[in-house]
Amino acid sequence: MTENKPANPLEMIAYVLSQQIEDGEIVYIGTGLPMVAGILAKKTHAPNLTLVYESGAQNPISGAMPWSVGGPATWRKSPMILEMSYSFGQMYNGYVDKAFLGYAQIDMYGNVNTHMIGGDFHNYKNRLTGSGGNNDLSSLARHLILVGLQNPQKFVKNLDFMTSVGFLNGGDSRAKAGLVGGGPQAVITSAGVYDFEPETKRMRIKSLHPGVSPELAQLATGFELLKPSGEIPVTPLPTKEIIEILRKEVDPGGVFTSMPS
Repeated sequence: MTENKPANPLEMIAYVLSQQIEDGEIVYIGTGLPMVAGILAKKTHAPNLTLVYESGAQNPISGAMPWSVGGPATWRKSPMILEMSYSFGQMYNGYVDKAFLGYAQIDMYGNVNTHMIGGDFHNYKNRLTGSGGNNDLSSLARHLILVGLQNPQKFVKNLDFMTSVGFLNGGDSRAKAGLVGGGPQAVITSAGVYDFEPETKRMRIKSLHPGVSPELAQLATGFELLKPSGEIPVTPLPTKEIIEILRKEVDPGGVFTSMPS
């Protein structure tokens, strides 16, 4: 038996992210917590889930946690391995139900920056990984789910650079831009779960994790969070059985779910 400890913040994110997946779906996942969530979902409530890795591997059999979407563990007895451009074509043609995407910065409309922090494109403070396949996912995915930590440096009023589109300037601006995907449907963070108000497309609290108040969530945000009418739900915690599966079968080495010391 694993130690009887509650889920840490990274395990909580992975669990909540896994709950966004329904059985039978085809889900496009990237490196990190999305891989943990996809494998956890397949081992628990979504055994008929098809995992599509960004590198092009389709639904490998389970085994050791991959270190990245480009690692050989993502190809383990996979029935098909596509080139990356063809895997993006799967999304464009509607063959993928959901896609997961992380962020370095995110704004109130779900637009994402993974390019640079501070300054401008030619004179930045910190250079990040860039787009990779991020813009393809945000532009093409039928349903996009964003995932990451929440603090005022990440939840910002204005992005330093827009790498991947959410709802652009809100309202119908995404549709007017001609983007085929449906845009972000949820943001999963260390504080709670957020969706987007249907008319304005502004980020809205859907539920908050146990112990997180609306005031605390707002303190961790650089823009005003919309609130639902009535009482704000509390995000359900994973059961001991699910934590056991997560720690013993999904990510036993704590590759993506161990908290930094």
